Amino acid sequence: MGTTLKAQLREEITSALRSSDKVRLGALRMLSAAVTNREKEVLHELSDDEVREVAGKEVKKHAESIEAFEKAGRQELADKERAEREAVSGYAPTQLTEEQVDALIDEAFAETGASGPGDFGAVMGVVMGRAKGQVDGATVQRKVKERLG
Repeated sequence: MGTTLKAQLREEITSALRSSDKVRLGALRMLSAAVTNREKEVLHELSDDEVREVAGKEVKKHAESIEAFEKAGRQELADKERAEREAVSGYAPTQLTEEQVDALIDEAFAETGASGPGDFGAVMGVVMGRAKGQVDGATVQRKVKERLG
């Protein structure tokens, strides 16, 4: 069996510490803390998939912070958040392309027979169940609403 993501994270933290990469070190430590907190919540050691899920949430938080800092004209803080997001993004699930999201939505429409706004929940349930952290829910929501009219 290969190295677990948690072990890889510990190794990267050590590497960042040795190279004095403070931004990367801080981001990786925050991810490690988020993983530990999640383990305390669920009362078991996280699998690699669960670590990816936690990392995906951290990446999303960084993206929201980047947007907020840019709106406030704080470019230096936005750049720091970008660097932190980059450090943890390797642990997050691979994001689906627009074409893959559209294909999932097409499949969901075919499966559910969706035809109007009342079918929104059924379509979203199918798409989000299959995407599992690989796509932003807001993106799917927007696309499904456009299709339903």
